[in-house]
Amino acid sequence: MDTVQMQTLTSSQNDRLWAASAHGGALLLAFLTSWSAGIAGMLAAGAIYLAKKDDSGFVAEHAREAFNFNLSMFLMACALAIVGAVLVGATILTLGIGAIVTLPAGLVLAVMAAVVAVSWLVCSIVATFKAWNGESYRYPFTLRLLK
Repeated sequence: MDTVQMQTLTSSQNDRLWAASAHGGALLLAFLTSWSAGIAGMLAAGAIYLAKKDDSGFVAEHAREAFNFNLSMFLMACALAIVGAVLVGATILTLGIGAIVTLPAGLVLAVMAAVVAVSWLVCSIVATFKAWNGESYRYPFTLRLLK
């Protein structure tokens, strides 16, 4: 029996619901508070982690992954916002002449922001379904700060 099947057998329906809620709750709270307030996603996953870390290793694993992923996405969004502010500042300081350089860089920045948003959405949905099915899931592009 492989580890996915074994883990599916050992995780109860309640554990799978809590694990899926860590991912889905983070996604829902981030949507309800706007995309720019990514801290809400960390709060949902962090609350479930704190509430269930001693009760279920399965739930703790998923909540920890959701927290780390939402924190990583928040940090990426902050970095993109800082680069955007620098680009706008450079354009203003050069009285618009710097737009020759900052306009293409701004377009690249906008594409990068779209990639972060879409990957955050898709990975969160995939993680929710994996947790609901009783499977482990490791997010890509994640700083694993909470261990």
